[in-house]
Amino acid sequence: MSVRAVFSMLFALLSALMLGLAAGAVWMVPTLYLRQPLPWLALPLGWLLGKAIRHWVRPASGNAAILAALATFIAALYVNLLTAAARIAGLMGLGLIDSMRTAGFRLLLQLAEMGCTSTDGVWFIAGMGIAAFVALRPDRQPKTSG
Repeated sequence: MSVRAVFSMLFALLSALMLGLAAGAVWMVPTLYLRQPLPWLALPLGWLLGKAIRHWVRPASGNAAILAALATFIAALYVNLLTAAARIAGLMGLGLIDSMRTAGFRLLLQLAEMGCTSTDGVWFIAGMGIAAFVALRPDRQPKTSG
């Protein structure tokens, strides 16, 4: 494997992580606005992340499917961590960043785990599957008549 291929894959991994974090932050907006978890949003976000990975990060392949599923997992994890931090912030009268800093990653992860139900996991896995499927499929070429 060449150095260029390694750097290309590392950049693709970093891009997938950043897309997942951005999707999780966007997912948090309706979650906090409606004041309830919205795990079914993993499906449309998985579809969007799959398309984004396929078009902008990697062409349709197995690597793109893995990256898209990883990005969807990161988004689901991040929205749950942010929601737990927002609950702490609301209960303690802190800002969001202060509550994240005070609580720490482990406590936020435990609170996020406590806040999830078993059906939430099914939604998240389905979203990851959709992301992988969309990233795996090649684009359809438009038919030209002539």
